[in-house]
Amino acid sequence: MARIRDVWVNWFEGEENGYNVCPFHEWRSEDHIEVLDYAEIVRVTPSLLNYIEDRLEELPDSLMSSVYQKTTLRKNMKKITLDYCFIATDGENVLAVDTAGYHTPIKKSRLTPRQEELVLEKIKHDVCTPFELGFTPSPKSYHILSPPPAHMAGLTRKERALKQLLYMAIDELNTSKNRAKLKYWFTEWSPEDYPWLDALTGEEIWNRLYREISEGWTTRHYNLCRCLVKGQPFFEKLWSLEHKDTVKENGI
Repeated sequence: MARIRDVWVNWFEGEENGYNVCPFHEWRSEDHIEVLDYAEIVRVTPSLLNYIEDRLEELPDSLMSSVYQKTTLRKNMKKITLDYCFIATDGENVLAVDTAGYHTPIKKSRLTPRQEELVLEKIKHDVCTPFELGFTPSPKSYHILSPPPAHMAGLTRKERALKQLLYMAIDELNTSKNRAKLKYWFTEWSPEDYPWLDALTGEEIWNRLYREISEGWTTRHYNLCRCLVKGQPFFEKLWSLEHKDTVKENGI
């Protein structure tokens, strides 16, 4: 297996969906960037890389034992050995992983374009058998708080964050089972549909609202989200985090 030096990583912790592990051009100036002094590179099959990227489940023992304490982190002029940290690639895509001492991919990061290129160059002629998953995982289930990739396709980091906040607000709205409230918010979303809402149950109204907001991200989505979070401290805090004046994409 090969190794690479001076790897910048921007860890996204506890992410079970790869679309939330932001590419380099979406890194922000306030993100906490770390540097891996040395990082072990492992070649894996595409199915295993997808499993690592889109799940928080245990990794193969053979992979874990092969990378044990082979990557070091540079911090405050010191080198810290990490138990299970590595860079995985299938020959086309690259992902840095740190299990934080466990056997699940707790922390994930993309690399800078140049470092991705270096990783692919180093394993280009690797004849070793790639690590594989060894079994067929059960189909991944998605839900409103863990939406499918299609719902986030083409969105920026800020748009993805706000859409997930909108889903959280819509989910809370559903738990209220208040038909009048559901009717009100659907009318905010689509005023022209107001005459038809009396024929629908509260559940039907909510299902239709969910279906419609699941497509893309527009000014309508933004405005509905802004209105829904007002007066709810937790949601307002999440909203404000995406509206800091100091936030700039690719601020590194």
